[in-house]
Amino acid sequence: MVSDMGRVAAADRSAYGAFRTLTTRWADNDIYGHMNNVVHYSLFDTAVNGLLIENGVLDIHGGEKVFLVVETGCRYFSEMAFPDVVHAGIRVSRLGASSVRYEVGLFRNEELSAAAEGHCKRQAETAQPV
Repeated sequence: MVSDMGRVAAADRSAYGAFRTLTTRWADNDIYGHMNNVVHYSLFDTAVNGLLIENGVLDIHGGEKVFLVVETGCRYFSEMAFPDVVHAGIRVSRLGASSVRYEVGLFRNEELSAAAEGHCKRQAETAQPV
Protein backbone atom coordinates (compact mmCIF):
# COMPACT_ATOMS: atom_id res chain seq x y z
CA MET A 1 0.00 0.00 0.00
CA VAL A 2 1.28 3.52 -0.84
CA SER A 3 0.45 6.56 1.30
CA ASP A 4 -0.68 9.97 0.04
CA MET A 5 2.94 11.16 0.20
CA GLY A 6 4.14 8.34 -2.09
CA ARG A 7 5.83 6.35 0.67
CA VAL A 8 4.88 2.73 1.21
CA ALA A 9 2.48 2.56 4.16
CA ALA A 10 2.84 0.08 7.00
CA ALA A 11 0.66 -3.00 6.88
CA ASP A 12 -1.75 -3.79 9.68
CA ARG A 13 -1.93 -6.98 11.70
CA SER A 14 -4.53 -8.56 9.42
CA ALA A 15 -1.88 -8.85 6.68
CA TYR A 16 -0.08 -11.60 8.63
CA GLY A 17 -1.22 -15.12 9.45
CA ALA A 18 1.18 -16.25 12.16
CA PHE A 19 2.45 -14.30 15.17
CA ARG A 20 5.22 -14.68 17.73
CA THR A 21 5.61 -12.45 20.78
CA LEU A 22 9.15 -11.21 21.47
CA THR A 23 10.49 -9.10 24.29
CA THR A 24 12.91 -6.24 23.96
CA ARG A 25 15.95 -5.81 26.18
CA TRP A 26 17.62 -2.77 27.71
CA ALA A 27 20.63 -3.38 25.43
CA ASP A 28 18.37 -3.01 22.35
CA ASN A 29 18.20 0.77 22.86
CA ASP A 30 20.86 2.89 21.20
CA ILE A 31 22.30 6.18 22.41
CA TYR A 32 19.22 7.98 21.04
CA GLY A 33 16.88 5.89 23.17
CA HIS A 34 15.29 3.80 20.43
CA MET A 35 15.90 0.36 19.02
CA ASN A 36 18.98 0.07 16.86
CA ASN A 37 18.50 -1.15 13.26
CA VAL A 38 20.44 -4.36 13.82
CA VAL A 39 17.93 -5.39 16.50
CA HIS A 40 15.10 -5.36 13.94
CA TYR A 41 16.98 -7.94 11.87
CA SER A 42 17.62 -10.06 14.95
CA LEU A 43 13.88 -9.98 15.75
CA PHE A 44 13.04 -11.04 12.17
CA ASP A 45 15.46 -13.97 12.46
CA THR A 46 14.22 -14.96 15.92
CA ALA A 47 10.57 -14.89 14.82
CA VAL A 48 11.09 -16.98 11.67
CA ASN A 49 13.43 -19.51 13.32
CA GLY A 50 11.07 -19.86 16.29
CA LEU A 51 8.15 -20.56 13.98
CA LEU A 52 10.16 -23.12 11.99
CA ILE A 53 11.36 -24.89 15.14
CA GLU A 54 7.84 -24.98 16.66
CA ASN A 55 6.48 -26.54 13.46
CA GLY A 56 9.21 -29.18 13.16
CA VAL A 57 10.71 -27.67 9.99
CA LEU A 58 14.04 -26.71 11.57
CA ASP A 59 16.06 -28.89 13.93
CA ILE A 60 19.02 -26.78 15.01
CA HIS A 61 20.76 -29.69 16.75
CA GLY A 62 20.49 -32.54 14.28
CA GLY A 63 18.52 -31.60 11.21
CA GLU A 64 19.59 -32.59 7.71
CA LYS A 65 18.96 -29.07 6.36
CA VAL A 66 19.97 -25.57 7.34
CA PHE A 67 18.39 -22.41 5.95
CA LEU A 68 20.93 -19.74 5.00
CA VAL A 69 19.79 -16.12 4.73
CA VAL A 70 20.69 -14.94 1.21
CA GLU A 71 18.74 -11.65 1.07
CA THR A 72 17.24 -9.21 3.59
CA GLY A 73 15.57 -5.82 3.69
CA CYS A 74 13.64 -3.59 6.07
CA ARG A 75 11.37 -0.52 6.01
CA TYR A 76 11.00 1.50 9.20
CA PHE A 77 7.77 3.31 10.05
CA SER A 78 7.89 4.17 13.75
CA GLU A 79 10.19 3.77 16.72
CA MET A 80 10.36 0.92 19.16
CA ALA A 81 12.41 0.72 22.36
CA PHE A 82 12.80 -1.21 25.59
CA PRO A 83 10.51 -2.08 27.39
CA ASP A 84 8.18 -2.53 24.38
CA VAL A 85 6.71 -5.95 23.62
CA VAL A 86 7.01 -6.83 19.95
CA HIS A 87 4.47 -8.96 18.13
CA ALA A 88 6.09 -10.35 14.97
CA GLY A 89 3.65 -11.16 12.19
CA ILE A 90 5.02 -13.70 9.69
CA ARG A 91 3.94 -14.67 6.20
CA VAL A 92 5.47 -16.51 3.24
CA SER A 93 5.50 -14.37 0.13
CA ARG A 94 7.37 -16.74 -2.18
CA LEU A 95 7.95 -20.48 -1.98
CA GLY A 96 10.46 -22.01 -4.38
CA ALA A 97 11.97 -25.48 -4.79
CA SER A 98 14.84 -24.74 -2.38
CA SER A 99 14.18 -21.22 -1.10
CA VAL A 100 11.51 -19.31 0.81
CA ARG A 101 10.94 -15.58 1.16
CA TYR A 102 9.47 -14.64 4.54
CA GLU A 103 7.96 -11.25 5.30
CA VAL A 104 7.82 -10.10 8.90
CA GLY A 105 5.94 -7.17 10.43
CA LEU A 106 7.04 -5.92 13.84
CA PHE A 107 4.17 -4.48 15.85
CA ARG A 108 4.92 -2.41 18.96
CA ASN A 109 2.83 -3.41 21.99
CA GLU A 110 -0.82 -3.43 20.86
CA GLU A 111 -0.46 -1.07 17.88
CA LEU A 112 -2.32 -2.12 14.75
CA SER A 113 0.19 -0.78 12.18
CA ALA A 114 3.67 -2.25 11.82
CA ALA A 115 6.56 -0.24 13.25
CA ALA A 116 8.85 -2.03 10.79
CA GLU A 117 8.43 -4.54 7.99
CA GLY A 118 11.18 -6.70 6.62
CA HIS A 119 11.86 -9.70 4.50
CA CYS A 120 14.42 -12.45 4.34
CA LYS A 121 15.00 -15.01 1.65
CA ARG A 122 16.37 -18.31 2.90
CA GLN A 123 18.04 -21.00 0.86
CA ALA A 124 17.97 -24.63 2.04
CA GLU A 125 21.38 -26.31 2.20
CA THR A 126 22.54 -29.69 3.47
CA ALA A 127 23.84 -29.38 7.01
CA GLN A 128 27.57 -29.91 7.51
CA PRO A 129 28.63 -32.22 10.33
CA VAL A 130 30.19 -30.47 13.32
